[in-house]
Amino acid sequence: QVQLEESGGGLVQAGDSLRLSCAASGRTFGNVWMGWFRQAIGKEREFVAAISGSGSSTYYADSVKGRFTISRDNAKNTVSLQMNSLKPEDTAVYYCAAAPVSNVLTANYYYWGQGTQVTVSS
Repeated sequence: QVQLEESGGGLVQAGDSLRLSCAASGRTFGNVWMGWFRQAIGKEREFVAAISGSGSSTYYADSVKGRFTISRDNAKNTVSLQMNSLKPEDTAVYYCAAAPVSNVLTANYYYWGQGTQVTVSS
């Protein structure tokens, strides 16, 4: 059974940093794209960042470019999201995803985690 489990969320103040981690189990994902998405209350799930299987290619949403960094450790079957200079508008549930069906930028992946809450106070 494939599972993705996020951790690292919490309540922080604007300007602070957080590091989210996603641990995969049940299969290895070293050869597939993995991504982070987020969903704020009352809004649709939106793309945050994605990373290729080798880690050599990454994509970021314009809203997080320069502040967030996605990385992966294929030996540990994990993917991380370093979030710096957090803003109140970053408040959302953050989801880890693996193996996009087609487009890595859209919320259509085969595997999803349960999500972790990130709350940024002003």
